[in-house]
Amino acid sequence: MLENYQRVYAAVDLSAVLYNMERMHETLSPQTEMIGVIKTDGYGHGAVPIGRELEKLSYVFGYATATAEEAFILRRAGLEKPVLVLGYTFPYSYEKLILQKIRPAVFSKEAMEALDACAARLNKKAPVHVKVDTGMSRIGIRPDEEGLAFMEWISSLSHIEVEGIFTHFARADERDQKASLSQLARFTAFAKEAERRMGRRIPLKHCSNSAAILTLTQANLSLVRVGITMYGLSPSGEVKRDILALRPVLSLKSRLVYVKEIDAGTPVSYGGTFVSKERMRIGTVPVGYGDGYPRSLSNKGSVLIRGKRAPILGRICMDQFMVDISDIPEAHEGEEITLIGTDGADEITMEEIGELSGRFNYELACGLGKRIPRVYVKEGRVVCAKDDYGESL
Repeated sequence: MLENYQRVYAAVDLSAVLYNMERMHETLSPQTEMIGVIKTDGYGHGAVPIGRELEKLSYVFGYATATAEEAFILRRAGLEKPVLVLGYTFPYSYEKLILQKIRPAVFSKEAMEALDACAARLNKKAPVHVKVDTGMSRIGIRPDEEGLAFMEWISSLSHIEVEGIFTHFARADERDQKASLSQLARFTAFAKEAERRMGRRIPLKHCSNSAAILTLTQANLSLVRVGITMYGLSPSGEVKRDILALRPVLSLKSRLVYVKEIDAGTPVSYGGTFVSKERMRIGTVPVGYGDGYPRSLSNKGSVLIRGKRAPILGRICMDQFMVDISDIPEAHEGEEITLIGTDGADEITMEEIGELSGRFNYELACGLGKRIPRVYVKEGRVVCAKDDYGESL
């Protein structure tokens, strides 16, 4: 089944997704449900295959995307649970949002008037979640008198249902939680006063992202939004994934396509930034920054071959790079290699690559390109695959 993916593929372990969800769910009260954040194609892992696994979990309320277009993809794939769009939704998408029962985040009077008018034309009610800016300075109403007036006004719109209200922590991934606690206090006070002025309860309230689920349990309200930790990755260097022994979901595999020996004084790759000091045995890997593998790993990163580290030599090219296999004499052409993941007793994590490359794990996962097929594994068995070459299984 994998013969078409010998150049490179990302293995996505759906069993690890479910394991990570269970570990986080165990920390929550019975009244708190989870939203699976599968924006940016599930942080590069694949939104639809992961969404199909989450669809089966009774404690998952629904999904969150960044854009309306991402939400429409989930609906086209047959996912039926509620979808919340966390970012701005443009007016052209309103009719489709309403008909597909997708919840937009709202914070603008002009947008709300247009959404209400669209819902009226369709003779529908549009469920929305009001975004409150408590410290991110991104989008959202302010938790002040103007914001309270907005809440009173929106509750008067006949074709709008205020289903939820939420905020986003700016610094929940830090050891010092003072900023997040301050945001939480502002949000809860604002939501309480908004409900008083509206004369009714807002059913769903949510603040917690992945980091807060792990470190700020008092912020776990009606819902929590599970993002990076669902994929087994750490929210930051200050919040370790091993708090709950989370399992990395994605590994990246390729093969050695060429092996040769070079003499001392031989430059390797563009610019000759690496020059051999002695006779060496090197191998070529058919992956590069065109696949989203960081060029900034040039002369710094490594891959795993037969459980041993093979350092990257010279600059990473768009489609290839070279590694030192002098200490792995058994390595041969066609050998499988690990760019991300475990081989034997060693592991290369996204966190390690992020630190070496000057990026971070979120960016690395999201940036793995569409030239890399995704192969989905559950309980050790390949269940499906997705690529951009017409070979999907």
